[in-house]
Amino acid sequence: MNYIDHPRIVPDTVEARSYQVSMAKGCIGSNSLVILPTGLGKTIVALQVAAEYLPKGKILIMAPTKPLLEQHIETFTNLLAEPKVCVLNGNITPEKRTKQVAESEVVIATPQTIANDLDEGRYDLDDFSLVIYDEAHRAVGDYAYVRVAQHCHREMRSIGMTASPGANMNRIKEVCMNLDLRRVDARTETDPDVSPYMHETQVNRIDVNLPQDLADITALLSKQMDHYVGEMISLGVMNPSWPASKTHLITIQNTLQMRLASGEKTAIVYKGLALEAMCMKVYHAKELAETQGMTSLRACIERLEAEAKQEKGGRSARDVVNREEFLEVKKIAERSNVEHPKVSRVMSLVSQILQGRPESKIMVFAHYRETCDLLVSKLSTIPFAKVGKLVGQAGNGLSQKEQVEILGRLRSGEVNVIVSTSVGEEGLDISSTDAVIFYEPIASEIRTIQRRGRTGRKNDGDVYLLVTKNTMDEIAEKTSERKEEAMKANIEKLNYELSMGRGTFSAGTQRRLEGF
Repeated sequence: MNYIDHPRIVPDTVEARSYQVSMAKGCIGSNSLVILPTGLGKTIVALQVAAEYLPKGKILIMAPTKPLLEQHIETFTNLLAEPKVCVLNGNITPEKRTKQVAESEVVIATPQTIANDLDEGRYDLDDFSLVIYDEAHRAVGDYAYVRVAQHCHREMRSIGMTASPGANMNRIKEVCMNLDLRRVDARTETDPDVSPYMHETQVNRIDVNLPQDLADITALLSKQMDHYVGEMISLGVMNPSWPASKTHLITIQNTLQMRLASGEKTAIVYKGLALEAMCMKVYHAKELAETQGMTSLRACIERLEAEAKQEKGGRSARDVVNREEFLEVKKIAERSNVEHPKVSRVMSLVSQILQGRPESKIMVFAHYRETCDLLVSKLSTIPFAKVGKLVGQAGNGLSQKEQVEILGRLRSGEVNVIVSTSVGEEGLDISSTDAVIFYEPIASEIRTIQRRGRTGRKNDGDVYLLVTKNTMDEIAEKTSERKEEAMKANIEKLNYELSMGRGTFSAGTQRRLEGF
């Protein structure tokens, strides 16, 4: 095995992979967006660039979560030769952060912390030669990466890194513009210099049928939604030819809010907003019944009833919970002893995997925290299963320190099954995970790729996707597939145009981007 030979990289530690060396050279020459499949070493590309730029100035590395920061700390501390590394987050006092920046060569931090410090003038980036944006696809709108980029001086080199830039070419353009990235360097699993390092990931689709009680509930909720939709169509605030999807409902809400803000304080606008709110509540309850199960639905009913009891702001909830259809939904939910069949399928999968390979490590993804809690409870009864939970900080969730600890327990083998919400999707280096289970499909191609990338990083892995027939699950699955195909096509187009433009956006690519 050949290793990188560089005075600032510890000898015999970093494998000299041709695609990483090539991408690093490109980044050294120009501000670049690096697009590389999960598990193929975007951080190693950044490390090689950092080693080259250290003699010119300090290095700033940003990542959106503490678990990601911990990974960068480990990489840059262990692989750089004698680095002076500091880690910044909001828990450190501003005075101490300022002192650490002054004394360090490599600054690893959350973007919010850096953006706030720069805006407050606590320090500047004049002494920095390189900035690295991990999970760069976040750099849209008013995200903190965008604010940091505004403080970068012209001589600084900038690198963005992502495995999933998204299906929308315009979004890729926005990321590049916001971070001043002049070049895109993309690789896919099929590129000849990448394919030797790929491990097989087998995706297994598992269909389940909705039990009768949940089917009856979804029929009742559909009827209730149809009532609200009919009223919105009658008011002229909803397009009857466009299905009542979440996207449509959000569009209606935004349109009505703009009309209200412009001074149109009419009965139609107020009534339309109320109906949209009612429809969205019922839509959410239906989504839970179809894709999650009775436990999540019961929790939703309880929240709606609590909201309905509020004197201020509870009017739409009161209308929802007092309608005949919803009252019948509540009766079925109270008397039913069925749970979503996905729960038993997840239990069966985990049991089979651990019985066949007791040393296996498994991640189970579920969108809602109630579902995570249910799965943790059920999976903990399985022989050989040592179950942990990975959730965000909101409510009674886990702090970022606790998130890092649970991942450490997975790596050590103290835990072999982690049930996770979306917090476990992005960037986490869980190299030895043997299987990933999707409790439900998700409509985002970025999140689907991130979830799937939790396995097949260092060895072959399996992905299991649970889909409830004839429900929103199938819609989400098809949406994600369509977006992922579009993303791959866009990357291929970019690669072609870049090859024609010799490493930068060619005129043709720039015109195409501007046309979106």
